[in-house]
Amino acid sequence: QYKKEMPAFSIYQPTGAYLANGGSELNGSGDDFDGANRFAGVNPANGVTLYYNLPELKKEDKITMEIKDAEGNIVRTISSQSDKTYRRWDGGPGAEPTLPKNKGLNRFVWDMRYPIMPGVSGTYIEASYRGHKAIPGKYSVTLKFGDQKVSTEAEILANPLYPTTAAQYKEYHQTMSQMEAELTSMHKLVNNLYDTQKRLEALLNSLPDDAKFGAIKKDGEALIKKMKAWDEDMAQRRAKAYDDVENYPNKFTADYMYLINQTESDIPRVNQPNLDLMKELNAKWATLKARAIEIQDKDIPALNKRMWDAGKGAIWE
Repeated sequence: QYKKEMPAFSIYQPTGAYLANGGSELNGSGDDFDGANRFAGVNPANGVTLYYNLPELKKEDKITMEIKDAEGNIVRTISSQSDKTYRRWDGGPGAEPTLPKNKGLNRFVWDMRYPIMPGVSGTYIEASYRGHKAIPGKYSVTLKFGDQKVSTEAEILANPLYPTTAAQYKEYHQTMSQMEAELTSMHKLVNNLYDTQKRLEALLNSLPDDAKFGAIKKDGEALIKKMKAWDEDMAQRRAKAYDDVENYPNKFTADYMYLINQTESDIPRVNQPNLDLMKELNAKWATLKARAIEIQDKDIPALNKRMWDAGKGAIWE
């Protein structure tokens, strides 16, 4: 029987995937697994299994996969190139997955999750940085290479064993998305201000031991003290392993991550204590964020102007 050959650059429509928990060796795309071990069972992949064809690509060629929900909002963007800025440390986030780009048929399992959240550089937090799982519904998947693109539709199916209603799924998604966005914002702010603090320290140390710089040095040191106080309220930088929290208590961002991890239960739905704690922590974050914005938008520009006027450059952000 004649079968139509798929184009060199194409994607297949995946079968519907049930929202479920568990793990499987089939979630990966490695060549070392063949399922032939007679003493090990193999669970089906617990994600959306995507197959696509590629022509022969150069090493520097990049493909991307863009996943959107039914409203057109981007859920996840995955690349064949690893993030060159990613740095691993104990208690930090894992790297984003990468797409295989072999000539011919390729396979990738989307774990149904939203993007991995950033961490506080070098800081140990006993938590999961993974984004929450997408809720049941239809999603578009677009594979891009240069100016070429091919698309298909994927569907996440509701688990019939879960009592979660459509309204509860929606509330769960909105709550998790809001918290993940807040954590991403606060971790980026912590990292940016910490880097700025280190640059300010270096700049102050480079100033000549001259009386005309005395006032600038004094004000700069006061600003460093202010920045350190905020940073210490946000992140525990002395913890380097699991048991360290007994001596060095977690700070605000770790508390917020705990809320995110505990809200993402095996059965997707939000309970009232989650919402109550989120309201409480969001109020604290509003106060902490206001302190950071004052440093970022008022204190640093003011000191920068004085540095420029003194002919010694400024703190770049």
